[in-house]
Amino acid sequence: MFKYLREHQEDTMAVMVTGKLQRADYDSLLPELEQKLQRYGKVNLYWEMKDFEGWDVSGAWQDLKLNVKHANDFRRVAMVGDKHWEQQLTSLMKPFSKAEIKFFDMSEAAEAKVWVQGKNS
Repeated sequence: MFKYLREHQEDTMAVMVTGKLQRADYDSLLPELEQKLQRYGKVNLYWEMKDFEGWDVSGAWQDLKLNVKHANDFRRVAMVGDKHWEQQLTSLMKPFSKAEIKFFDMSEAAEAKVWVQGKNS
């Protein structure tokens, strides 16, 4: 499941994901993303993984479709987590997007929120 964070405003999508993501999660996220893209052209994504277990089959399919369709619609992507596989996932994303993509440890969440909004380099 997911929830929007306080930083979810203007041209920044800020979400915390927990447990396993399912199709229903993407059915809620995608309209919001599309609305922000229509308004701002490109957006920043803050993706915090807390007790994240990955995706069920339908969620993985939706995530793949989102990544293919919107690969070049992000300026910056901050992936925040505390597991090695989450850091590896972040590295795997980089060749498929023109966005600046950076992994932050959970202890660096405040720094990631500032970075993703472009308030520092």
